[in-house]
Amino acid sequence: MTALELSVNQFDLVSNMFSLAIAAMGAAFLFFILIRPRVAPSHRIAVTITTLVVAIAFYHYWRIWDSWQGAFEFTGGVYQSVGAGFNEGYRYVDWLLTVPLLLAELVLVLKLPKSTTRSLLWRLIIAAVAMIVLGWPGEISDPDSTARTVWGVLSTLPFLYILYVLFVELGKSLGRQEEGVSKIVDGLRYLLLATWGVYPLAYMAPSLISNEATAEVVRQVGYSIADILAKPLFGLLIVWIAIIKTRADNQGGANPELSSEPVAH
Repeated sequence: MTALELSVNQFDLVSNMFSLAIAAMGAAFLFFILIRPRVAPSHRIAVTITTLVVAIAFYHYWRIWDSWQGAFEFTGGVYQSVGAGFNEGYRYVDWLLTVPLLLAELVLVLKLPKSTTRSLLWRLIIAAVAMIVLGWPGEISDPDSTARTVWGVLSTLPFLYILYVLFVELGKSLGRQEEGVSKIVDGLRYLLLATWGVYPLAYMAPSLISNEATAEVVRQVGYSIADILAKPLFGLLIVWIAIIKTRADNQGGANPELSSEPVAH
């Protein structure tokens, strides 16, 4: 980012959005920690992963907010970029860690056959890593360059493959899930489609919006909104699934799995 000028309102909007993301990730982390004991041990792995996701995002959004504050200087009634500018790398490092985990928690909470789980995990994780790695060169390319478009298209290919797995292959398992779970999982797939659809739109903002300041604001706000929906909200639905499965396992009485104390025989 070079010679970028933002109005006070533009700078504050992005800064406040980062602050909202920090609060959302932190609150979700505390909630997932507190709710975890109510989930049977056999279903806790997904809750543990979603807790880790928001913890990672909390840390990175704190670094993102700090980088944003340090990247601009208030001069002449506007904020001007200074030094090396805003470090977008924090966001991509976060995605490289959290996106594969998001997909893993969805697969693991369904308790599919081991062979199916293993196959889905490998394919989804590899595709997720490829999507993020291929997107980074385009992110740091000139907005009007062919490179940005090429890398964007390449990054979209694994994204489309992930959608195929979620909607076609994972969809085949819904009939084997509890009624409440199948509805939530179906909603989760559409949530991913809706929130992940924001990322390419935000990615394309510098190429579609001629005003550089406006494009930067749209990009940062779009990424942040998508992250809030794709992490804390997605995690809440994962926890909901785990609780439903716990209750199903515990029909008619207390479940000894929920206690860490030895069960008397």
